[in-house]
Amino acid sequence: MSSLKITLVKSPIGYAERQKRTVRALGLTRMRQSVVKPDNDQTRGMVKAISHLLQVEPADPTDSKDSPDADS
Repeated sequence: MSSLKITLVKSPIGYAERQKRTVRALGLTRMRQSVVKPDNDQTRGMVKAISHLLQVEPADPTDSKDSPDADS
């Protein structure tokens, strides 16, 4: 299953409370913080709602927390 790497590049300060809650729901708490989320309809909808605050790119398989470490 593909994933998206989502990075918060603009502060949600000054935007509607609903947009701030969407940022938090994605797991983003700080500027330039990145999270890897599954590429599904729910994630795409949240990203579309606050696309002006985010940078989105396809995630490398090594970025995912679910992938086994190469050292193991």
